[in-house]
Amino acid sequence: MPIHIIAPTDALAQLDQYHAVIDARSPGEFALDAIPSAVNWPSLDDTQRITIGTLYKQTGGFEAKKAGAALVARNIAAHIEQHLLDAPRGWQPLVYCWRGGNRSGSLATVLSAIGFKVSLIEGGYKAFRALVMLQTPALVSPLELRVVAGPTGVGKTHVLHALERMGKQIIDLEGIAKHRSSVLGIIPGTDQPSQKAFETQLWHKLRSLDPSRPVYIESESKRVGNVTVPESLIAAMRVSPCHLLTMDQASRVRLLMRDYDFFVKDSHLFSDRLNTLVTLLGRETIETWQRLAHAGESAQVVGQLLGGHYDPKYFESMERNFTLYQQAHALNVADDSMASIEMAAQLIVKADA
Repeated sequence: MPIHIIAPTDALAQLDQYHAVIDARSPGEFALDAIPSAVNWPSLDDTQRITIGTLYKQTGGFEAKKAGAALVARNIAAHIEQHLLDAPRGWQPLVYCWRGGNRSGSLATVLSAIGFKVSLIEGGYKAFRALVMLQTPALVSPLELRVVAGPTGVGKTHVLHALERMGKQIIDLEGIAKHRSSVLGIIPGTDQPSQKAFETQLWHKLRSLDPSRPVYIESESKRVGNVTVPESLIAAMRVSPCHLLTMDQASRVRLLMRDYDFFVKDSHLFSDRLNTLVTLLGRETIETWQRLAHAGESAQVVGQLLGGHYDPKYFESMERNFTLYQQAHALNVADDSMASIEMAAQLIVKADA
């Protein structure tokens, strides 16, 4: 059966029509970024890829191709034995590698010879990546964004999720970035995606949004941990209407103590992260907070962090960067309870009606 060479735009438009999207690159390449829903069937693993690359440099293409072909053949055989012995004749995969060349071509050839209807992305991952970068600004442009703003601990992310439960469209940048967007925003045991993977997941989210309906997004800065938000989205956020949440400090501290309970449970982890603020706040202040944390007074540290660091920086940034901040719809969240957070989401929807 002939292999169907398909343009990346067409392939992405019909991803859900394939029984599997197969990435034939090495596990290391796959880990950095991949087409959404793809599974990794490497034609060469990371070590093999280095070995063949070295052989190519030392002896030339012919010897490297022979050695590579033997490895690729064994790996493809293993994938077939592991995944396809029970696959029906009508199973239809979409296959790609870095440029749509030898690695995906070898896999596609064998699968096609078996009798499966195989599609191969023209240009491979490289063409897909170019498409992500091209389409992201175009996907952002028609969106009617509504910015959920407010200082640290006011429950912006919780309100965002409450809006989603109500059926409203949201973009959760912190969720995509796997980071809570501050120097203390790490999530222990969770690695952030690469910049490319972050951009791919954001692009995938943008594709799902209906431009005719409002989209709620948190007032993030350009960086969320180690990843950078695309300039097109940052620019759109900064000229969009804002809902400014407020909450008394005691409630904010309680909410943060729940959200960052891993710092409460591990004062050494908390103290280590506080060291990242030494340059901004001075060694004496940080050492005082570290002593309080070790003494079980994390709530006191959080309160001082809010008043002495996060709040001034946040409001200064909003004033400087968000065009409609002065006209923001102000909304007080009564306390840190989920009932108050749900009520805040309802009031936001009512204000936008």
